[in-house]
Amino acid sequence: DFRGLHPDLPIRIYQRNLPHWRQDGATYFVTFQLADAVPQIKLDALRCWRAIWEKENPKPRSEATWESLAREIFRRTESWLDDGMGEAVFSKSECANEMAKSLLHFQDERCITSSYTVMPNHVHAVIRPLPGHELEDILGSIKRFVSNRVNQLLDRTGNLWQPESYDRIIRDEEHLYRVIQYIGENARKAKIPPIRWNQWVRPDWIKCGWNFSAEHSIGM
Repeated sequence: DFRGLHPDLPIRIYQRNLPHWRQDGATYFVTFQLADAVPQIKLDALRCWRAIWEKENPKPRSEATWESLAREIFRRTESWLDDGMGEAVFSKSECANEMAKSLLHFQDERCITSSYTVMPNHVHAVIRPLPGHELEDILGSIKRFVSNRVNQLLDRTGNLWQPESYDRIIRDEEHLYRVIQYIGENARKAKIPPIRWNQWVRPDWIKCGWNFSAEHSIGM
């Protein structure tokens, strides 16, 4: 079921704070985070860094330049996310389970979710939208549902999520393998006890050898 980047099909690129690439039929590695997952002082530092980057890389910018920007923003942000800052609502099992269930809610209808891990303040997933559905619409529906459920469970109000997600088209099977291992490694790297790991790979992928490393259990 995996479909990587197709060299002969057109790619659509649009930009918000991050660049986003879209190709019909492609599989994506996505990361989305809670609204308070990165402290404001870190966001301000990132904004200053980006302003410098934009001066050093004036328009028009090539696809490779945009991709370099996206990778660097992800690298910087991910190290902050793993510190588990903010309210970290997914450290609560009932909230993490709602998040996990929502990632499979549209399975085989709007998308194919092949792998995920739910961290205390962010989520990683491998998702392929099915024809007629866009990745941003799928993620938007998931995030709205989870926001409502978490607010109900914790008797709170307000926005749960950062409005924009990070996503990359997975290029090929080697890239896919690295993504799956990264997802499987994330909880251990953040020093979360294995009993609290909330991660999953679709069973047919496990049979084909697409699995987290052997030392990583798949817990719910």
